[in-house]
Amino acid sequence: MLTAEQLLAAQKANVETLFGLTSKAFEGVEKLVELNVTATKAALAEAAETTTSMLSVKDAQELLALQAALFQPLAEKTAAYSRHLYDIGSTTGAEFTKTFEGQFADAQKKFLAVVDNAAKNAPAGSETAVAVFKSAVAAGNNALESVQKAVKQATDVAEANFNAVASTAVNATKTTAKAKRA
Repeated sequence: MLTAEQLLAAQKANVETLFGLTSKAFEGVEKLVELNVTATKAALAEAAETTTSMLSVKDAQELLALQAALFQPLAEKTAAYSRHLYDIGSTTGAEFTKTFEGQFADAQKKFLAVVDNAAKNAPAGSETAVAVFKSAVAAGNNALESVQKAVKQATDVAEANFNAVASTAVNATKTTAKAKRA
C-alpha cells in the first residue's frame, strides 16, 4: 500500500516531468519558428535579387541560363531546410523518448519491488504462483525491450533513407543544371 508521502512524491515527479516535457516541446517550436523566419528572410532576399536579374535579361538565351542557374541552389536549400526540419523533430522526439524511458524504468523498478515484497509476504504454498507471475512480468519486459529496439532500428533506417533521398535529389538537380548550361 502506498503512503501519502509516496503518492505526493509521485505526483510531484509527474508534474516536474510534465513541465520538463512542455519546456522541450516549446524549445522545438522555438527552433522551428527560428528556422522558418530565417528561411523566409532568405527567400525574400533571393526573390528581390532574382527579380532584379530577370529585369536585366536581354534575350531568351540569357533568361534560360539564369533560370537554370536558379534551380540548383533552390534544390540544395530545400534539402537543407528539410534536414533542419527533420533534425528539430527528431531531437525533440528523442528528448520525449528519453524521458518516457526513464519514467518507465523507474516505474518498472517500483513495480518489481512491490512484487518482491508481495512474494515475501505470500502465504506458504504460493511460490509457484509467484514464480509464474514473475515470469510473466519478465516476459512482458522482454517484449517491450524488443519493441523499443525495433522502433529505434526503424527510426535509424528512416533517417538513412531520408538522407539518401535528399542527397539524390540535390545531385540530380546539379546534373540537370550542368546539362542545361552545356
